[in-house]
Amino acid sequence: MKPTLLILAAGMGSRYGGLKQIDGIGPNDEPIIEYSIYDAIKAGFGKIVFVIRKEFETPFRARFDQFSNRINIEYVFQPVNVAVEGLDIINREKPWGTTHAVLVAKDVIKEPFAVINADDYYGSNSFQLMADFLIKECTESKMSMIGYVLSNTLSDHGTVNRGVCQVDEHQNLIEVNERVKLAMKNGVLKYNIGSDDPEGEEDPSSSVSMNYWGFHPSIFMHMEKGLYDFMKANTENPTAEYYIPDIVTKMISSGDAVFNVIPTHDNWFGVTYKEDKQMAVDTLNKYISAGVYPENLWS
Repeated sequence: MKPTLLILAAGMGSRYGGLKQIDGIGPNDEPIIEYSIYDAIKAGFGKIVFVIRKEFETPFRARFDQFSNRINIEYVFQPVNVAVEGLDIINREKPWGTTHAVLVAKDVIKEPFAVINADDYYGSNSFQLMADFLIKECTESKMSMIGYVLSNTLSDHGTVNRGVCQVDEHQNLIEVNERVKLAMKNGVLKYNIGSDDPEGEEDPSSSVSMNYWGFHPSIFMHMEKGLYDFMKANTENPTAEYYIPDIVTKMISSGDAVFNVIPTHDNWFGVTYKEDKQMAVDTLNKYISAGVYPENLWS
């Protein structure tokens, strides 16, 4: 059975100033998502599932339904307010986070699947690595994460925050240490730059999580219970969010699963602010010139 690619695309793009998930980046106005779809088809994925808000459905279908003759495409919706048996509805302005976003796809995914963000570029080879894992190795007790080289995820425009991975001798994830305000300083990679906390030094070759996960569908059961417990504990906190690393950490500590960190040397980039767009355009043009992608993806 071919694996599925789940694309998290329910963000409002408030910092970007618009629906960045479908903003044109490529030479023919292709959004970043189209490069992910192209790489996923090439790597052997059999289905794309978009997690979006209901109000995004019309523009998303107008953009992506055209690919349904190449790969199966489905849409699921992440609501802001969630009705859960035994809990009062908590009125919120934002959904419950990335774990909640994955969970809304549980009725349409029955096979091993990967999870990515819509507005991030992950690299062509990374999709092949993930597809191979999901087809050959993924089980209820063995899942995965693509590990990027920290130096390949830095920005030329300021500091970044990254989850630096600690792994065991089998390349399985032990924990993710959040490092904030990371940047090169006098030839050394430092974190806490310009903050009140003391600066520390990080190895540029460290493996980092950019939220590219490989899951067995059994994870939905763990997410359902985890989200219920989280919502119950946060009934008075309308901004609390339950993130994918939260459930991963819980499953590792309880021994329910190991998460193999699959190393990649692909570059990663994300588009958070309008100022990031030109960097994304320039990077994709370099890949096109190098023959990684055709100038017109679908010709």
